[in-house]
Amino acid sequence: MLGEILQWAWPADATLSRWLRAHRELGSRDRAEVAEAVFDVLRNLRRYRQFGESGVGPASRRLAVLGLAATLGRGELEPGLAPAEADWLDHVANIDPASLPRAVRESLPDWLDERLGALEDSDALIEALNQQAPLDIRVNPMKADRDEVLAAMQDGPESRYLPQASAYSPWGIRLQGRPAINRWPLFESGGIEVQDEGSQLLALLVAPRRGEMVIDFCAGAGGKTLLLGALMRSTGRLYAFDVSAARLTRAKPRFARSGLSNVVPVVIDGENDARVKRLAGKAQRVLVDAPCSGIGTLRRNPDLKWRQHPDALAELCTLQSRILSSAARCVAPGGRLVYATCSLLPEENEAQAEIFLASHPEFERVDAAALLAARCDGLVLAGPYVQLRPDVHGTDGFFAAVFERRKTPARAAEEEAEAVVKAAAASAEDDGAEAVGDEAGEDTGHVQVPEAGRSAEDQG
Repeated sequence: MLGEILQWAWPADATLSRWLRAHRELGSRDRAEVAEAVFDVLRNLRRYRQFGESGVGPASRRLAVLGLAATLGRGELEPGLAPAEADWLDHVANIDPASLPRAVRESLPDWLDERLGALEDSDALIEALNQQAPLDIRVNPMKADRDEVLAAMQDGPESRYLPQASAYSPWGIRLQGRPAINRWPLFESGGIEVQDEGSQLLALLVAPRRGEMVIDFCAGAGGKTLLLGALMRSTGRLYAFDVSAARLTRAKPRFARSGLSNVVPVVIDGENDARVKRLAGKAQRVLVDAPCSGIGTLRRNPDLKWRQHPDALAELCTLQSRILSSAARCVAPGGRLVYATCSLLPEENEAQAEIFLASHPEFERVDAAALLAARCDGLVLAGPYVQLRPDVHGTDGFFAAVFERRKTPARAAEEEAEAVVKAAAASAEDDGAEAVGDEAGEDTGHVQVPEAGRSAEDQG
C-alpha cells in the first residue's frame, strides 16, 4: 500500500481509504496505527529515504519501519525486526537532525524549500507545516450554539479529545486526536461539520446578508457553502458552482443534513460557462476559493509537497487569474469579491491580487486584514491582505483578498436618495416615539433588537 501511495497517482488519503476498505479484518486501533504511520512517512519522506540508504531489505519496508518506530515506538517493533534492522535503527537514532540540511531535515523538495525559505520566519513556518494538525470542527449556526455544544463535549465522552473553543472563529471547536465524528449524532443531524478554523474565517470576510444573491464560485465539497448559507439563515439564493459533478454530488448529503433550502448546486463547464455569464452584475457577494497548490494544508495533506511541481504551479496561477476575472463579472456594483487560497506562496496570493487590480479598474481593494481583525478578538494581521499561518495562528495556511466593485454614478445617486428617505422616516418615528413617551411620562430608551431579527452578518 505504501508503495502504491508513493507512485503519486492518487491523493494519499484516497489510496489509504481504498486499502483499508479492502482489509476489513483490521480493528479500529490497527487502522488508526496504519494511517498514522503512513502519514508520518509522507511528512518525513526525504529524511527517511536518506536514512534508508544505510539500511537493508526492500526500500518500502525500510520506510515503513521508520514510520512505525516514530509513531508506535521502537519497543513495539522489536519482536519483528531482523538483527541487521535493529542495528540500523540504532544507527539512525544517533543522527542529529540539526546536522542535516533543512530541506532534508524537514523533508521538502528543493523548489519548495526555496519558495518557503523566502518567507518571513521561514524556519518556524516550515517546522509547523511538518506537524500533525488538530481536528477543527464548527457548529451549524442554524442548528446549534457553539458554547452549548462545547460545554456538552467537555462534560461528555468527547472530553478525551480535549475540546476547546477555537481562538478566533465564533463557531469553531478544536479537538485533539482523530475521533470518528461521522458517527456522532450531532454530526448525523447536521449540527456540526469538519472545517479548519482558517476556512471558517473566510465566511467573516464574505459577510453575507439575508436575502442576498451569493455565489461560491469554486464550491468543491461544500464546506464554505454550508457556513455561508447558515449565515444567510437559508434566505436569498446561494449558488454553489464547481466544474466537478462528483464533488458537488458528495456535497449534497451535507446540504441535506444542514437544513439549508437556499443552496443551488450548479455544475459548470468552466469559468466562461453560459450560466456564469447570465449572472453578470447580479451577485452581492462572490467567493472564489481558487484551485491552488494546497501548500498551506501540508499538515493534513503532506503528500502534496511531493505531488506538486513548479511547472504545475505556473499553470495553476494562469487558471486562478482566469477564474477570478470570470467571477468578477458576477459582482453587482457595490458588491464584494473575495479571493482565497489555501496556499502560502506569493505567486498564488499577493501577486494574483495585484494583477487583478491592475487589470480591473472597476474594483478597489478593501483592507481584508482590518475587516477580519475587527471581527476576531486577538487576531493580529499585517494587511492589507489576510495571510494565516500554522506557526502564528494555529490554522492551515490561508490567504484572502477582498475587493469591492465601484458603484455606478446612477446607483450611488439612488442609494443616497434612499438614505435620505430612510433618515427622514426614522426622524419622524423618533419624534412620534418621543411624543408618546412624554405623554406617558416615561423614558422610551432604546429597544433591543431580538437575535432572530438581526442580520446574518451581525450574528456572524
